[in-house]
Amino acid sequence: MSQPAQTVVTEHFLLEKDVDVPMRDGARLKADVFRPKDDSKVPALLNFGPYQKDKPWTPPADLEEKNNPWMNWETVNPEWWVPRGYAAVRVDARGTGQSPGQYDPWSRAESVDFHDAIEWAAAQPWCNGNVGLSGISYYAINQWFAANQQPPSLKAMIPWEGFADIYRDAIYHGGILSLFMTNWFTAHLLHHTQGRASRIHPDTWQKNTLHFWLTNNLDSGAFYGAQARWEDIKVPFLSVGNWTGMGLHLRGNTEAYMRSKSPHRRLRMQAGTHVHPYYSEDGRRDQLRFFDYWLKGEQNGVMDEPPVKLAIRTGNNAYHWRMEHEWPLARTQWTKLYFDLSKPSVADVPLSGTLVERNPAASTQVTYAATGMGSMGSTSAASAQVMGGGIKPGMGVALVTPPMPEDMEITGPLSATLWVSSSSEDMDLFLTIRHFDADGNEVMETGQQGTPVPVAKGWLRASHRELDPELSLPYRPYHRHKRRLYLTPGEIVQVQVEIWPTSMVFAKGSRLRLDVQPRDGVGSQSYMHYHADYNTGTNTVHAGGEHESFLLLPVIPRAK
Repeated sequence: MSQPAQTVVTEHFLLEKDVDVPMRDGARLKADVFRPKDDSKVPALLNFGPYQKDKPWTPPADLEEKNNPWMNWETVNPEWWVPRGYAAVRVDARGTGQSPGQYDPWSRAESVDFHDAIEWAAAQPWCNGNVGLSGISYYAINQWFAANQQPPSLKAMIPWEGFADIYRDAIYHGGILSLFMTNWFTAHLLHHTQGRASRIHPDTWQKNTLHFWLTNNLDSGAFYGAQARWEDIKVPFLSVGNWTGMGLHLRGNTEAYMRSKSPHRRLRMQAGTHVHPYYSEDGRRDQLRFFDYWLKGEQNGVMDEPPVKLAIRTGNNAYHWRMEHEWPLARTQWTKLYFDLSKPSVADVPLSGTLVERNPAASTQVTYAATGMGSMGSTSAASAQVMGGGIKPGMGVALVTPPMPEDMEITGPLSATLWVSSSSEDMDLFLTIRHFDADGNEVMETGQQGTPVPVAKGWLRASHRELDPELSLPYRPYHRHKRRLYLTPGEIVQVQVEIWPTSMVFAKGSRLRLDVQPRDGVGSQSYMHYHADYNTGTNTVHAGGEHESFLLLPVIPRAK
């Protein structure tokens, strides 16, 4: 049974535990409310999700936020926020933690519950009527879907590294299943059926979510409740993304700024791990100023500043902040680097070529094995390749630029246009942008999950190549994913691959390398994919002549 409400008084706040939060259908979810001890009316900051409000979290030792007993995974720290005039409210989503019912992640039903929790908080005697949303990952993702519902009391939100389209951003990258999501669901299913939560509500995860995800492998409308409707999201927001979040959150945060109709939207793009920036002094300052303006009415000038804040990476985890007025940057020089497959360019990679400024006159091609590791069609081939550092002989194509004649910054969305064919009815394309210094050493960054990652990644299953002409841009192709256009063996087709946005300065003498592979490439440890059993035989990349295959880069001119 769930616990009755209780009150705890600490040095920093008054805590009301296990408060009932009524839903419109009569259900009552459970929440913890951290608020000032003087009963003053303050804005509420909500976290609503499945990670259990009572589950302890021990932060990393190098976190800037001071550890305390009330820290909870990916949520606001009440010891910091309450003394600054806010209430922190943590709600266990239906069917999770202390809340009864059936869990239905990122569904329309969950967003309706979130709406009701927002309006409940706004009506409490300790609240000034203004509610804000802040949190990482899950607690960021469902902000988009709650905003779809337009709750009247939601006045501002900060989705901090949270995807916005469960199909394109999370489950199916370019139509290819991401194993992170199936692993994530299984882990939290176990927490709720085998861990402490099972003693409270043992039967809350009965819905076959995995079957639902796996059988809806086209964007048929089944995921409507878990996709941001940009025309409906009008609340002021600060969208916070991470260049190293390729494979889960990054795309959602930049799409939000590009496509939302909110006149009061801002974008912050950072680097590093998933949790450290949120709890940093810089990160908390950006959040506090935004909320003080929208939830308290403080005229602090935050909305008079340029709306885009970018971490411009220079390699080996170094970066500097730069303010901009738009995204993508208006001064971008969209630069095509064409594939030249006429001769190998990388000594240890037999199947390789160069990236050149002009399309070669003659058409050439490179053929490689679609599997390279037998016919198991699982993740084992990907694992072997990733652990081995990337392309193996016969496992794809590597294309490299000449040494940079001067420093070159690329900041923005990227894409690649390729002409391809296969001996099978389909083929998978895994694209990786890599960075090599003047001595030939690969330059890696600390990824969202703390593991080394390259510059950028993109994916596409060839049968998903159909574009949405209304939403596609030259630098950001948008695929419909409504049907599968299978290949005829040997048929040459054009595909446009979306590569998730990035920022990197390639120093003079360094090289940019593009890997085109049939499997996950280097730096994919945390976000690998299922390789279907039709990926057999051989794949071919065509370039030059009538087959203009190229990489499109967002080159930012150097300041004069």
